[in-house]
Amino acid sequence: MSKRSDQDASERGSDEYRRRIHAEMIDSFDEELEMEVDDDRMNHLIAESSVPADEETNARRHFYFKELFRLQGELVRLQDWVVHKKLKVVVLFEGRDAAGKGGVIKRITQRLNPRVCRVAALPAPSERERTQWYFQRYVSHLPAGGEIVLFDRSWYNRAGVERVMGFCSDDEYEEFFRTVPEFEKMLIRSGIILIKYWFSITDDEQHLRFLMRIHDPLKQWKLSPMDMESRRRWEDYTRAKETMIERTHIPEAPWWIVEADDKKKARLNCIHHLLSQVPCEEIEREPVTLPARVHNPDYIRHPLPLEMFVPAVY
Repeated sequence: MSKRSDQDASERGSDEYRRRIHAEMIDSFDEELEMEVDDDRMNHLIAESSVPADEETNARRHFYFKELFRLQGELVRLQDWVVHKKLKVVVLFEGRDAAGKGGVIKRITQRLNPRVCRVAALPAPSERERTQWYFQRYVSHLPAGGEIVLFDRSWYNRAGVERVMGFCSDDEYEEFFRTVPEFEKMLIRSGIILIKYWFSITDDEQHLRFLMRIHDPLKQWKLSPMDMESRRRWEDYTRAKETMIERTHIPEAPWWIVEADDKKKARLNCIHHLLSQVPCEEIEREPVTLPARVHNPDYIRHPLPLEMFVPAVY
């Protein structure tokens, strides 16, 4: 083969690599698009409308995606800083059912290393856990140096669902409020960065989101009998929330309220604020170079039986 042919083949190979890299980047963006399509799917079904989005809506969606990807890039930068400095970060996400806590947690973790940033979503306590110190089961999920833990609901269950549904006594409720400020101050003294978010939605917005879940077979699993009862007790939850914030909004660990009727704005605002709470710097990195693969002339790759392969249905 001539030198010119070798050059042509090399250029074709480079073009193919560039095409594949571009395709991988687009596929990464599509992960977020898939979640957005799922978010909007029931809106269209309920409206029974196939009217295409207007220019203003398309512009808002374009801005949302652009900002989200930018903020997710900043989150990766934050992750590197947390690992580099061995920081310990705890973020609490609280709010009513269907307030959008899970949606923002998905967007935060979507492009991060699960070994660095993990989610703690604890189930109802077991019989054994009910006999422990109340905070004990949460302590085991706290981060070590170089880790971020996102609590999808937290020890504030006692001030919310447990209080409203009668799962704790008056004495346990009062003891919680006596203990939690000292508990959180102790965490902060130990070096933990503690950030607390309350996702706030209106009565009408929760009503709409519950209706969407009822009519969506892919989301009905999100509705439990407890969720239905929480809807009925809206005002009880409001009073419990007001008491909780009043008694646990301390200088060392303040509450931050996220207005969440607009899901997309809530996600961007929360991530933007989270980034501001942990100032970070760029980490200098050595350029990454792939090593040449070792080729062994004696190696023969053996074929696998066809019956072992997953059918290529798609």
